Formats: sequence, C-alpha cells, structure tokens
Amino acid sequence: MKTHLVIIDPQNDFCDPAGALFVPGAERDIDALATLIDRIGDKLEDVHVTLDSHRKVDISHPMWWRSASGQRPDPFTRITADDLNQGRWTTARPALHDRSLAYLEALETRGRYPHTIWPYHCLIGDEGHCISPKLAAALHAWEDRFAVVDVITKGSNPWTEHFSGVQAEVPDPEDPGTQLNSGFVSTLQDADVILMAGEALSHCLANTVRDIAQQFGAPELVQKIHLLKDASSPVPGFEAEADAFVRDLSAQGMKLITTQDALVA
Repeated sequence: MKTHLVIIDPQNDFCDPAGALFVPGAERDIDALATLIDRIGDKLEDVHVTLDSHRKVDISHPMWWRSASGQRPDPFTRITADDLNQGRWTTARPALHDRSLAYLEALETRGRYPHTIWPYHCLIGDEGHCISPKLAAALHAWEDRFAVVDVITKGSNPWTEHFSGVQAEVPDPEDPGTQLNSGFVSTLQDADVILMAGEALSHCLANTVRDIAQQFGAPELVQKIHLLKDASSPVPGFEAEADAFVRDLSAQGMKLITTQDALVA
C-alpha cells in the first residue's frame, strides 16, 4: 500500500509562539507529526512538505497598500475591489493599482476568501521561513533510509496569494510557479492513502485539499485523503472557514482520523 504524508507549511512563523503569524495549537500539531513520522516512517512511500515562501513586497503585506489618509493597513485588514474603486484604499505605488484591482476582482469571483492583509511572514531566508526544528529532525531521520522529502515552495510571486500547494489563488499566466502543479497532483493520484496535516486548517491546508479534490474529481479518489485532525489548527478568527472546509470535504469523501489512528494495523 502506497501511503503519502503531506505536511502544509510547518514553519516557525506559524508553529512557534514567537512566530510572526503564530497559529495557536500548531506547536502541538508539530509534536504529533514528529511522533507520527517516527512511528510509521517505514510505511511512508513519500513525504511532501509545502513551504510558504514570501517576499516582503507582496500584495498581502501592509507595505503594498495605503488608506485615503496615507496609512498602511494593520494586519488582518480586509480590502475589497470596492474599497479601491471608492478610494478607501489604494496601492502604495500608482503603477500597481490597475493590476491589484484586477486581482481583487478575480479573487472575489472565486469566492473562497476576502483579501486579507497578513503580518510579514515566512520571508525567504529568514528564521521564520524554516521548518519547525522538531519536525525538521524527524524528517531528516526519515531521509536516513535514503529517501528524499519532496519540498514544494509557494508564495514568492508578489501579485497573488498562494495558499494552496497545488496552485495560486489567482494564477499568473506569466509565472508557471503559480499555475497548476500537475506533477504533484499526479503523484498523489498514484497513492492509496494520503495523510494530510499542517497549517493552517482554515487556509493553506484547506485550499490544498480543496484543489486536490477538485483535480481528482472522482469521489473514490477523494476518499484516499485522510485529514489528521489532531495535526492542524485554524488561524484565529477563521474557525468558521475551517469548519466549512472539514464539512464540505467530508461530504465529498475525505476521512477524519488522528495521528494515533494512522496506519494502525
């Protein structure tokens, strides 16, 4: 039986209480995942880890935007296309305005999330970008069997959010890195069991699973997805989005288990 483990964004900025965008509960999720890998590592055909990988200049960071009075938005501010049209918010550089407006309109058409301003986080090369140490140690120990962790980076295009490990929220036609990662999807289609975990249940994990399920299409393939419910937590204030994801994907066939249940003979 081919079992793949997919871990979404297990990075210091999300998983360390001192991180820039700490997700409460993520530190316990990391402990559970490290213990899981130690326990079932010899049964894992493959391990995939996504890494949120941002630049400081990013459409979801405060420096991109200005209020009508010239102030940068606070983290967790929500900005809509109507805000730009009405002048409540605009871009810090006028040359960014039209494309930013088009992005907001496309994002709203998709209907998953309002555009949210986040604290500067997972900046490429910073400590916050690194995998949480306890999990990193477990992954390196797994690699001692001459295996290679499949690391998938996402989020370095400043023009679009890239929650999902499968594709950006609004793919950039000029940037293949934002478009459908068909190789990743194809690899997962070949698995018998897909164990899913990571941060955050409300955003990057949710969108990754939604996109995988959409690409799989058939319910019998979605049933291969097992969400490790004790190894993922939501961003505070977005618990309703996390609950909706779990409800929607469970209805499509996704299974809910714990790290203790996984691959128990």
